[in-house]
Amino acid sequence: MRNDLFKVWLILTMPKFGVFVPQGWRLDLPPTATPQEQWRLIVNVARYAEKLGYDSLWVFDHFHTVPKPLKGRSVFEAWTVLTALATLTNRIRLGTLVTCIFYRHPSVLAKLVANVDVISNGRVILGLGACWYEHEFRGYGIEFYRPAKRIKMLEESIQIIKLMWTKDEVYFDGKYYKLEGALNDPKPVQKPHPPILVGGVGEKLTLRVVAKYADMWHCWGDPDYYARKIAILKEHCSTVGRDYNEIVKVHDGFVIMGDTEEEVKRKFQEVEFFKIGKHSYESMKESQYIGTPEEIIKKIQKYIDLGIEEIIFYFPDAYRLKPLEEFMEKVLREFK
Repeated sequence: MRNDLFKVWLILTMPKFGVFVPQGWRLDLPPTATPQEQWRLIVNVARYAEKLGYDSLWVFDHFHTVPKPLKGRSVFEAWTVLTALATLTNRIRLGTLVTCIFYRHPSVLAKLVANVDVISNGRVILGLGACWYEHEFRGYGIEFYRPAKRIKMLEESIQIIKLMWTKDEVYFDGKYYKLEGALNDPKPVQKPHPPILVGGVGEKLTLRVVAKYADMWHCWGDPDYYARKIAILKEHCSTVGRDYNEIVKVHDGFVIMGDTEEEVKRKFQEVEFFKIGKHSYESMKESQYIGTPEEIIKKIQKYIDLGIEEIIFYFPDAYRLKPLEEFMEKVLREFK
């Protein structure tokens, strides 16, 4: 049983727009700032996004920077950040895109998220994924299984989490996990439970997990890529007897906006993440929210026309605050 009140609320107020707070993972915190100063920047972004009218705040669940691991660069941990932001905001929803299911035992994660849902008075979205950043696994001494096994463990994990959120006492005898009388109180505020978002695009296994268990689904990529994945997800929903329309579709992408093509290119070239990763401007513009306000509005509309119900925007320079404000005024007001 999915969270019907959550779905009704989404339908009445769609489309929804979220924003990532800077964490350092994508090298988006000033390296010359102290950790305490960096934390204040994170808080400033969260509070300002709520003030501007963004619907949700999001964090990544990673430990090492990308596009490659760099020593000495801060990466703030996802659930520590969300717990703190739950006490420093009032309305805005709080989510992970996505929590790596192997970094915390699923029963412990269920306990953790239930607590944050209480602290936030029912504003948590649990994004889950089967993980991919092998360098983190090796660094932290966590076993990195083959993809098929990771996805099967993800499926068991979702079952465990839902049980922990809804049952007084949990027994679970799976292939990978076993629980013997687990207790989880307090329960989450949201009923029947906080929405679960599953991120991933694997056509045989991951999208089947989405069809069976997810309240929300995240897919990346350009509109044609997303449309292909939608078609496959619909097939899985038909196979498992799930109403495809029950699943909230989510997209995300970088935002680099300027009044001219020259300004946009200049801003793109200034982003450290793009410099290190050697991403081409042309390819990124195809799948991200990069361009003039008019171009970005058209891109957003394409995704909405596909049926996307929430878009999460990533600003490489969010800590400056002005990009969030300009984007709301020049782009998102068209959809509010």
